[in-house]
This record gives sequence, C-alpha cells and structure tokens, in this order.
Amino acid sequence: MGKSSTDNYLRLDEKLLVKPGSKVDLRKFDTKYTADFKDKDDAREMLEQDVKRLSELQDMLYAYNKYSLLIIFQAMDAAGKDGTIKHVMSGVNPQGCAVTSFKQPSTEELEHDYLWRVNKPLPRRGMISIFNRSHYEEVIVTRVHPEYILYQNIPGINSIDNIDNSFWMKRYESINNFEKHIADNGAVILKFFLHVSKDEQKERFLARIEEPEKNWKFSVTDVKERQFWDRYMESYEDAIINTSTRYAPWYVIPADRKWFMRAAVGDIIVGTLEQLNISYPEISEVEKAELNKAKDIIFKEDN
Repeated sequence: MGKSSTDNYLRLDEKLLVKPGSKVDLRKFDTKYTADFKDKDDAREMLEQDVKRLSELQDMLYAYNKYSLLIIFQAMDAAGKDGTIKHVMSGVNPQGCAVTSFKQPSTEELEHDYLWRVNKPLPRRGMISIFNRSHYEEVIVTRVHPEYILYQNIPGINSIDNIDNSFWMKRYESINNFEKHIADNGAVILKFFLHVSKDEQKERFLARIEEPEKNWKFSVTDVKERQFWDRYMESYEDAIINTSTRYAPWYVIPADRKWFMRAAVGDIIVGTLEQLNISYPEISEVEKAELNKAKDIIFKEDN
C-alpha cells in the first residue's frame, strides 16, 4: 500500500465500512484479512507514516477549532483494543487526547439514563476522545445478560420478560439520535469493532495464562463470557446493523493479525481527518500588523 493517502483510505473503507442499512453476518468476515499488504513490514511502514500524519492533523484540528474527533472501540476480550490505541495514537499530543475506559456502571451512573456517563468525556472542539468500550455495552453486554437491565430501575421493566425487541430498537434509536446530535455540533465519530476469531482469542487467553508477564491481563470472567460467544456475535451484528450511519459509521476490523488491525485503524482515522479539509486559521490584516509590531519590539531588545 505504501504511503498513506486518501486513495489508500478509500480502498480500506470499501472493505471494512458497514454501509448504512446493509446486513452484517460476522461469520462471513475474514478475521485474518490483510488487504493489499505484502507483509508485516509493509503495514508497519504505513502505520509509521500515518502516526506522523495524525500528529500533524491533530495540531491542525486543535487550531481549526470547529471539529472534534470521537473514536469508539468495541471488541471481545483479547481482541487488542489497548494495543491498537497505544500504537495508533503514539504520536499525538497527550494534551489534546483523552482515553476513557468504561467498566461496570457505578451506583451513581445507574441512577441516571445509560447515556449519561458518556456525555462528560465527549471531546471539546479541537480535541480527540477515545472510548475503550462505550455506550454500546448497553446494547451488547446487556443484551447477552438482560438481567443487568433490572438494576437500572426503568419504568415498566419489572422483569426480563418486559425486555423485548422493541426495547432494543428504542435503544438503537436513542443512540442514533445522540450521535446525530453531537455530529451536528462538530463531532466526527468513528466506531471500530475489532473482530477477533474465537480460535485466536483462545490462543491469546492461553498466552496470558502461560506467560508470567501477561498474567495480570487475565481474568476468569473473560473465560466465562467466552461461553456466550454466539450470543455476543448476534448482539454485535444487531448493534452494528442498526447504528452504522453516515454521520457515525461502523468499521469491522479483522483482528487476528494485530499488525493489520493497527494499520487499518490508523489509516481510516487519518483518511477521515484528511477529508475534513482542516487547516491552520489565517489571521486578519489587523492581527498581522500586531505581529509586525511585536517583531519590531523583539528586535529592539537586541539593540
């Protein structure tokens, strides 16, 4: 693929973008897909170029001060969310980027609607926010475990028998409306589902158990959730189908090859920012005159 460009981005986009209204069958997605990359080194070269370009674009995004960037990562355990964030965002200025990891809702969060907790960490104009898991847990994990919904004390929901298909459709509608609102106000939204295979997850879990330096990453809960794999895939499919929109698209990123996953995510982020046509703001003639005055004052200090 070579150097990152809009053309490269569009080629990846065609393969990985879930177009609004399209059907999704995750069983038909090749988790080992590597596009046109010849090898790992080819992908690494492009990622390095994209990391450098992302640093430049972040600076312009901040100076332009009209858009913000919200990047959402969802995945099964061990798919590589943390590593992807680490590698792709390695060149950005930490002052302009924040990562929020969403865990089990707190008591305070459960006393509000399920979108409440994702509002505060939304990015300000000129900034980048990354959600490591997100509000989509409320239509994925809770769909696999509908009993969790009961802790939210929602009127009319007294047992899991009250949680029918219309309940989930209303949640998809609420999410779409929420994302449309923030998009209309300048947020550029990218949603990545890092699609790892069940076999690859197994190998990564075993590595976490067998390699001492990775033991801290392992949780028995992860293995328990693995037993619900098919139900999780169905939940992801429904969520992606119902919430991939023009203003907040989903990308299904093959995750069995970490080097491709990282390169693909990086290139899509850079390609999206390139399409905004952001630039450094031009100053007025009055401001230019003030700059020249400041320049004269500085030069006079040396005399």
